[in-house]
Amino acid sequence: MNRIQTYIFFRVCRSVLIIVGGLALLAILAQGLSRTDIIVENRQSALTYFQIVALGAPQIMALLTPMAMFVAGVWALNRLHSDSEIIVANAAGMSRWQVAQPVIVMAVLAAIIHLGVNIAVQPLAQRTMREAVYAARADLASSLVRPGQFTRPDDELAVFARELSGSDFLGIQISESPDSVNGRDYLAQRGRFIEVDGRPSIVMFDGEVHQLDEDGALNILRFDQSTFDLSPFIEAPQSLVLKASDRFLTELIWIDTSNPDELANRDLYFAELNARLTAPLTSISLALLAIIAVLGGHFSRRGYSRRIAGASAVALTLIIAQLALQSASVARRDLNTLQWAAPLLTITVFSVLLFRKTLARPRLAAT
Repeated sequence: MNRIQTYIFFRVCRSVLIIVGGLALLAILAQGLSRTDIIVENRQSALTYFQIVALGAPQIMALLTPMAMFVAGVWALNRLHSDSEIIVANAAGMSRWQVAQPVIVMAVLAAIIHLGVNIAVQPLAQRTMREAVYAARADLASSLVRPGQFTRPDDELAVFARELSGSDFLGIQISESPDSVNGRDYLAQRGRFIEVDGRPSIVMFDGEVHQLDEDGALNILRFDQSTFDLSPFIEAPQSLVLKASDRFLTELIWIDTSNPDELANRDLYFAELNARLTAPLTSISLALLAIIAVLGGHFSRRGYSRRIAGASAVALTLIIAQLALQSASVARRDLNTLQWAAPLLTITVFSVLLFRKTLARPRLAAT
């Protein structure tokens, strides 16, 4: 590329980065609001919360890149037109194709990066995020016991701990059936969470069991160590299940045929595989559409607001159609062919339109 093309390239690149960054930030903030239960209910640290939210960024950025490429292309080229820089470039002997070339190069680079994110970064980030959310929600120590206050995970159970010291709770009290006259209270100097035969439990040391008998007299039983089974009172976390977006391409292609869940979702995995590979092509098709919107017609000193509005409607339609095809491909396996045909067809049509327009001699529109 010559110096003018390099200038246009970096202008479009800066616009893409600003638009993707801004839209991704808004999307991440919106996603973060849906993850507030990680702190409120599961009492995880702010670091864990921001880590989980940040891990959703690659998928969001991959979804936004095609539209950002279109908006950046239209904005950069229209700004060049408003500043009369395109006229200067044409006067210097550059054709419309040469002016459009940096945008196409940027679109190809964006598609390659998008493909890399879809193949490696997105599944790794999604898988890590899923594991972090599962670990946070399965953390009984954080969700069940809050130092200095009573918690009621169930109507038949109340738990209190004075303070937390490492993995041990100090000054622990467990009230079984606290609203019943037959309730039982466990008081211990310290306790910690353990698993007994796969069931969540609390082991307590140096404590007492208080219970009223039939005559209303208080019975006290001292113990050196006692284990309290929590499984009847709390819902055990479900096992970690990886969704289609969490899987690498090899896991989408070669599934575990001995796993009934994976067999049932075979069509879903196949649709996800094709969507991962074809989505980057949308960046190229929308970049071509942006070029057509600004450079694909006659020159007009009044601007190209009508063409840009029409191109924006077409871009939105293409993105909606792509998402609809991906969804429909889950139900009908043969529709996965359209996931390839649609972007390749639009790239071909837009290329023909642009090539035909750019070969034509630029004429001033009557304005």
